[in-house]
Amino acid sequence: MYLIVIGAGDTGSYLIERAVTDGNDVVVIEQNEERANAASAAYDCLVLHDDARNHDTLKDADIDRADAVISTTDIDATNIMVMLLAQEHDVPNLVSVVHDPENLPVFEKIGATLIENPQHLIADHLYHSVRYPNVGDFIELDEATELVELTVTEDAPMNGQLLSTALKSGSLPEGALVVALERDGTIRAPKGETRIQAGDQVTVFTDDASLADAVAAFTGSDL
Repeated sequence: MYLIVIGAGDTGSYLIERAVTDGNDVVVIEQNEERANAASAAYDCLVLHDDARNHDTLKDADIDRADAVISTTDIDATNIMVMLLAQEHDVPNLVSVVHDPENLPVFEKIGATLIENPQHLIADHLYHSVRYPNVGDFIELDEATELVELTVTEDAPMNGQLLSTALKSGSLPEGALVVALERDGTIRAPKGETRIQAGDQVTVFTDDASLADAVAAFTGSDL
């Protein structure tokens, strides 16, 4: 793919590295001279030290070839302007970081794929790691629900339980649903007759009110 990345800060640099390593054609636009020079030295891609809000800069980046424009700056106004300019060139994929939730409607109207403030995501992940150390991973779906990845332990209430009877028996809390199960390296869609076993890695959909009980149900422990 031909990708144009706006910004070579912490978020942009990680993205650039991933994209270049995967063999994509990448052009980076960075207004800060020091960051632009660092990106040019570190990555095998074209780096333009310029302002992405300038139409001529985007033309220099050959925006009409772009499969995607990804804006990672820490200023929403800049990201919005970049998305609008890229939209004028019919770039098929518009992706942007959004820092202020109040700006979400503007980005949504443009049709951009949105990435929540990375600092907030990191903070959420760190908090979950401390609050629920037995959670392997989690995805926050909205303000009240998330997906959590748990490994079933021997002493867990769900060990040996059928999914069809787990809720009625009280082993599985209300508001929790097993949506995927990995056993012996094979991922399967759980059914009512699926019996949970120690060592299973389960992905559980849960609301915030049931999260602690869900963790305890599959790991036998909670904070």
